[in-house]
Amino acid sequence: MENFDLKKRAFNFAALLFIVSLLCNSQVYSQPTIYFRSVISSGLSSPIQLVNAGDGTNRIFIVEKTGAIKVFSATYAPLGTFLTVAGILTTGEQGLLSLAFHPNYATNGLFFVYYTNGEGNLEIARYKISAGSQNIADPASKLVVLTVPHPGEENHNGGELHFGKDGNLYLSIGDGGGGNDPDNNAQDPAKLLGKILRITVSTTDTGLPYTTPSDNPYPVGSITKNEVYATGLRNPFRWSFDSETGDMWIGDVGQSAFEEINYRTTSTTSGANYGWGCYEGDAIHNSADCIDGAQYHFPVHKYATNSAAGSSVVGGVVYRGAKYPEMQGYYVGGDFYSGNIHIVGPVSGTVATTVQTSSITNVADFGEAENGEIYAVALTSGIIYNLIPEDPLPVELISFKGVSGNEGVRLNWKTATEKDFRQFDIEYSLNAKTFAQVGTVFPKGGLTGSDYQFFHSINNAQTLYYRLKMVDQDDSFKYSNMISIASGNENRSANFVRPSLIESKIMHLVIEEPFNSFELVSANGNVLMRKDITNKKGDLDVPIEMVSSGMYIVRLQGNERSLNQKIVIIK
Repeated sequence: MENFDLKKRAFNFAALLFIVSLLCNSQVYSQPTIYFRSVISSGLSSPIQLVNAGDGTNRIFIVEKTGAIKVFSATYAPLGTFLTVAGILTTGEQGLLSLAFHPNYATNGLFFVYYTNGEGNLEIARYKISAGSQNIADPASKLVVLTVPHPGEENHNGGELHFGKDGNLYLSIGDGGGGNDPDNNAQDPAKLLGKILRITVSTTDTGLPYTTPSDNPYPVGSITKNEVYATGLRNPFRWSFDSETGDMWIGDVGQSAFEEINYRTTSTTSGANYGWGCYEGDAIHNSADCIDGAQYHFPVHKYATNSAAGSSVVGGVVYRGAKYPEMQGYYVGGDFYSGNIHIVGPVSGTVATTVQTSSITNVADFGEAENGEIYAVALTSGIIYNLIPEDPLPVELISFKGVSGNEGVRLNWKTATEKDFRQFDIEYSLNAKTFAQVGTVFPKGGLTGSDYQFFHSINNAQTLYYRLKMVDQDDSFKYSNMISIASGNENRSANFVRPSLIESKIMHLVIEEPFNSFELVSANGNVLMRKDITNKKGDLDVPIEMVSSGMYIVRLQGNERSLNQKIVIIK
């Protein structure tokens, strides 16, 4: 009996070790929930793509379908129009479709654009940066690199440009439009439509604008060069390389059966045939277009076209940023019409996919910033969203500033948007570590943002630190960046409201230096009265018969400084 118990215990222990081993060797992934945080909400018209220059500036470039390319700083400040591509068609799916910067852009200043030209054909052109500004390109530097004839249809143009890790330029291009690929363009390797192309672009102004890599998989294209790299695509409008691995992800818009996302590792992309128009998704579409003995590659994810899931897939990107580790390695794409988000991966054995609903529709691109953070570009609304794995507050802070005055500190902040938001709690500190709440300001509810100010009456001759605690209806909150304000005696001056206890209907001011404006501010920061006092000095009487009893702040605002004084009105 004793030996039996020992054997039983040994068996149970071995079984436990086996189970633990299985658990340790099995990777269990929890796919993130994706939220949209608006970062650019004005100044754009029909944005269609977001890219970065890879030059260390962290700028982002927004391609507009109508021909303009806008440039923004890493903090989303507008830096102007980078370039306007002239002479393009913009009807339907036509327009300026894509932008790609040369891998050596920081030194050679070259970039490439893809668009439908005035004849409706598909064209790649090369441009150079202007010699006078890094935020302006030289429109006169245009060099047409490649023109692909396109049938009379306005749709199925593709298309997106990307440079690969091999330094070559890749282009996705649609099958030419029309139903069922009537000319069987996608399956014919001698035609450039319905393909991924790969070319080696020139960086000089002499010789051929491009050549074709000798290891491209097909011997001859329609213009006697082997531009074709992969076949069998219907309308690969948006696709991307994984910026870490070089793997290729392609969103291919379906016809009537399936929307699909195709995935191939970097070593298996060359010569891949994705099936159209023999297959749509992994189902036979037109057997007459099939090639005997061909190896077709089916999508890693598909969903029914014209269903609740959507009807126009938009290829995405793999997150490789550092800010949100929980998103690392996940592919994020979507659907243009439904707004659904498709989260795939990370790729390790069986590929898991999560479909997440979203109210943000008409997203035309999922783009990647230089730091690996990813963004969604909404074509119709013109809004750019940062994709994050945490629910953002329904308020977006644009700026938070402060200035020291005669008897305290004035804080000003501005929001980009607000919706169902509870309050701002104002907190301050003397050591930047321990904060105390000094007031609350309630939101104005402006959907396009609002301006706020708060006056902190304090007499302290050291540096003060302030932050905003932004509180939502469910008690969740976030802090703004902390600001520091020198609140020394050098910023103070004698009282200019005399007397500061006012029992009459007139407020008497003595202005000893030039100021632009006079303001009467309530204790909660609201401006009750404003008066232009430009070029006025000496005595100034201000009627206050309509002002209720209470404590107020009087502010004189100039170009270089402001003065504040606390007063009490008694009636």
